Amino acid sequence: MLASQLIQTNYPSIHLFDKVSLALHLMDEYDVQHLPVVHEEKFAGLVCKDDLLDADENTTVAALEYQFIKSSIKSEEHFLAALKQISESNLSLVAVVNEQSELKGVITATELIKVLSKFTGSEDPGGMIVLEMERRNYSFGEISRLVETNDASIMQLNTMPGNDLGMITVTIKINKIEVSDIVATFQRYDYQVQYYFGEEHYTNELKENYNHLLSYLNI
Repeated sequence: MLASQLIQTNYPSIHLFDKVSLALHLMDEYDVQHLPVVHEEKFAGLVCKDDLLDADENTTVAALEYQFIKSSIKSEEHFLAALKQISESNLSLVAVVNEQSELKGVITATELIKVLSKFTGSEDPGGMIVLEMERRNYSFGEISRLVETNDASIMQLNTMPGNDLGMITVTIKINKIEVSDIVATFQRYDYQVQYYFGEEHYTNELKENYNHLLSYLNI
């Protein structure tokens, strides 16, 4: 998904020579900690609410130009570029510009969280298994094969560096709620399963047997 597909144009921008008081009013109204500043139709940077609060409300935003956050992304970039900037600079929104550095809109952190939730498949039903392994032993093909041998498929897979050098953590979203058989398969092939989320088959059997017992006692 490209940044252009997530652009929000209902958030205001301020001009370089607007007063600090106006910028603070707009931030409160739209519940954000940053706003894009434009000058001569060009993106000049993001101004931060904390910096505005330290300034005289009657001065212009231009007085804080040296504190502007200059980061922005292009419309044709992947939305993860916006996520990276928001994470690295602790932003409430990121500015989206065109090739001429003209402001096209913003992408808010709130909107990114919603999109990221869909991107990772967290809204879809299914179990989750987290593995830890040496990076050199990672094979998507083998992991996928082991999942598929249990009549399941991978809906989402993410990797990230582990705590130890050379190790990675692999998080797998499965299209089945019951994951005990898949976990057992990974363990049988010497995969280190850190933890998993889902229902275990034996728990379901125990519950079923318990229900049968209750039915028998009610006869």
